[in-house]
Order: sequence, then C-alpha cells, then structure tokens
Amino acid sequence: MEQMIKAGIYKTFVALHENRVVGFISIVHALAVGSANGYLHITGLAVHNDFQRLGVGTELLRYTEIHAKHSRISSIILCTGMKRTGAHAFYENNGYDKDSFCFDKIIKLD
Repeated sequence: MEQMIKAGIYKTFVALHENRVVGFISIVHALAVGSANGYLHITGLAVHNDFQRLGVGTELLRYTEIHAKHSRISSIILCTGMKRTGAHAFYENNGYDKDSFCFDKIIKLD
C-alpha cells in the first residue's frame, strides 16, 4: 500500500458506516496507446459481508465513475475470476460489459 501511495497514480475510496470502513475500491490511472487520457483500472473492490447487497459496491462504482468523468477519463476496466459468476452479474447489472479476457502468467523469481 505504501508503494501505491508513493506512486501517485493509485487511489482508494472507502465506504463508511458509523465511522467504520465497510467497503473499498482501489483504482489506478493507466495510460494506453490510442487513448489520450488513458483509463482507470479497478484493482480491487470489496464490501464487508454484513453490508453486501445493500448498494455499497454500487455506490463505490458510481463514485469511481464520477471521478473518471471529472478526470476526463472515458474508460474503466477490471478483471474478475472466471468462476465468480456473482461478481460478473454485479458488474453487468452496473452497466459493465464482458468484452475481453484477462490472462495471467506467474513468473518464477529464482
């Protein structure tokens, strides 16, 4: 987390209930060829179990979208596990399209 703060391109927004963090969303502003202002990449979104299905995650997404708009960024991307069908439905219900694949490769660091 400290490295993220020092980099200056990461942001984390939190949802509070009675001064207690009940959810968060972490984003990074990335640059890309062919995109003047780049895009936001959601690197994490979590809501405490007791506060799920109460709109907290949706509000965190909306806040991120407002931040993107104010920053003149017109694209937000994220990756989620292939078997996390509940997460897929959540994002689709919030207007996100399933339009690409994410690939991972673990590199051995001998």
